[in-house]
Amino acid sequence: MADQLPYKPKQGEIPTEPGVYKFRDRAGRILYVGKAKNLRARLSNYFAPLRTLHERTRRMVTTAASVEWTVVGSDVEALQLEYMWIQEFKPQFNVRYKDDKSYPFLAVTLADEAPRVIVTRNHRIKGAKYFGPYPKVWAVHDTIDLMIKVFPIRTCSDASYKRAMATGRPCFPGQIGRCGGPCSMKVTVEEHRAMVEDFVAFLSGGDERFRTDLTKRMRAAAAAMDYEAAAEYRDKLAAIDAVLSKSALVLAPDMDADLFGIAEDELAATVQHFVVRGGRVRGVRAMTIEKELDISGAELVDQVLQRVYGNADPVDIPRQILVPQLPEDAPELQAWLREKRGRKVTLGVARRGGKADLLATATRNAQQALVLHRTRRTSDYVARTQALTDLQEALGMTEAPLRIECYDISHLSGTNVVASMVVFEDGLPRKDQYRSFSVPQTTDDTDSMYQVLMRRLAHLDVPDEPEEETGKKKRFAYPPQLLLVDGGQPQVAAAARALADAAHPEIALCGIAKRLEEVWLPDQDFPVILPRTSEALYLLQRLRDEAHRFAITHQRKRRKRDISTVLAEIPGLGPARIKSLLRHFGSVSALREATPEQIAELPGIGPSLAATVHTHLARR
Repeated sequence: MADQLPYKPKQGEIPTEPGVYKFRDRAGRILYVGKAKNLRARLSNYFAPLRTLHERTRRMVTTAASVEWTVVGSDVEALQLEYMWIQEFKPQFNVRYKDDKSYPFLAVTLADEAPRVIVTRNHRIKGAKYFGPYPKVWAVHDTIDLMIKVFPIRTCSDASYKRAMATGRPCFPGQIGRCGGPCSMKVTVEEHRAMVEDFVAFLSGGDERFRTDLTKRMRAAAAAMDYEAAAEYRDKLAAIDAVLSKSALVLAPDMDADLFGIAEDELAATVQHFVVRGGRVRGVRAMTIEKELDISGAELVDQVLQRVYGNADPVDIPRQILVPQLPEDAPELQAWLREKRGRKVTLGVARRGGKADLLATATRNAQQALVLHRTRRTSDYVARTQALTDLQEALGMTEAPLRIECYDISHLSGTNVVASMVVFEDGLPRKDQYRSFSVPQTTDDTDSMYQVLMRRLAHLDVPDEPEEETGKKKRFAYPPQLLLVDGGQPQVAAAARALADAAHPEIALCGIAKRLEEVWLPDQDFPVILPRTSEALYLLQRLRDEAHRFAITHQRKRRKRDISTVLAEIPGLGPARIKSLLRHFGSVSALREATPEQIAELPGIGPSLAATVHTHLARR
């Protein structure tokens, strides 16, 4: 593969002004949209030598066939245009959001003649005031049941309201004390509107004036020996206390803020959005993000805020937004949010106090959600079954691959070559059956793959002896239905040669190439392309990533052991001095290139020992 892209703009063609850029494929489809304060500086990162790019970034730029840009007048305009294009084109390589679920809200239909309170998942009711979201529907109903004891507003349907107002007979919910609207024939439209305003004011800020007012009325009624009225006020106070106890005061009573806890790995991120109004957590949203490109935490925050507030009503944008870290264009984001809200918006990071504690809670929830996201698909029996069935069909197998073994080769510039074998049975990892291999002599990755598979396949013909302690038969002799290798055509060809030489043609084989997540079969000129949302592709990716992780872990342990062994051979070097040398020089290679004078500069290592270290390493 060439190290430069054929569509790379010429030197000086890219402007240095702020703007928005788009990568397109050969069919003209937009693959990625991004913004930049300086287009030339940002795009130069994509056109660096391909070997220096992150794996997924390299996949995007090699899939693209052209790049274009639009210069705008300011950084805020760039942010607005980026958001508009992402919403319009939904590019493949921009982050993709998946809300965990459709959350229920408590809504008050203020546009109606007699507003009513309802539970809804529709966030587009004209003129409605929303509260939440709530984690469960029953939580919304509990809140409504408590609130209408204090503020008896309308709960009946529009049809019941119209029929009651036309006939003069109370609606059925009003007859059983479940509706306090004008249709109950107990209050006028104007009196009901005043109660609705109090209802909204209370939920908007947990206004303590209602509690204070009810307390005064209860005491006055008790003093006047009007015990029935006092009992009624007491019950309303209990209802208010029950509502407030469901959302404890976590910040100052006048604090309106949104907090975002974020947890991420290389492939996905989860977000917990805490909605704080009047110092209380009034709602929690969660979303999962699938990352196609390697983006920083600050860039992820930028994308999350655009997603949450891009189409938000001005009243839903709080005075303060707290995030784990500020994006580079934080001032522009603040200006954009201020323009949407019509008032000042502060974007910041909580460092200490109650805000930091609450942000830490949101982050912990995001971390737990990320763990759940990783395991949900593999722990779901239906998803696992679907993945294995899809694999069987895609690879033309006669039966579903209930046991899959995946192999990966790892090395450090051609040295310390190791391989890993990970095992999945019924779509779940079997870590007790993982194996690692050392490859002492090899010419390249394909030779390493051939050697490792020949060693592994030899065990299929020689059953393992039972373990002495447990008496159970080891599983290393069990044949897999599918061998998966990390790589494309060359690695698959090497694995096919090993299967043929070991006389095991009954084992299916495929490889997964990182560049475009292509699935290669032996002796095929074209790969199998699985849909991006396929459960089968997700299973193959998990196998490949797990094999890579296991290989890297083994290689690092071996490299650390080898380095310590080399230095431990030198007379006069103990564990403390070895640790000091490695900390200072970073590696044995760097230490080998150092002069005796540079080595002697370290405390505790004199000229004589430094000369010994230099001489010993020079001989190896």
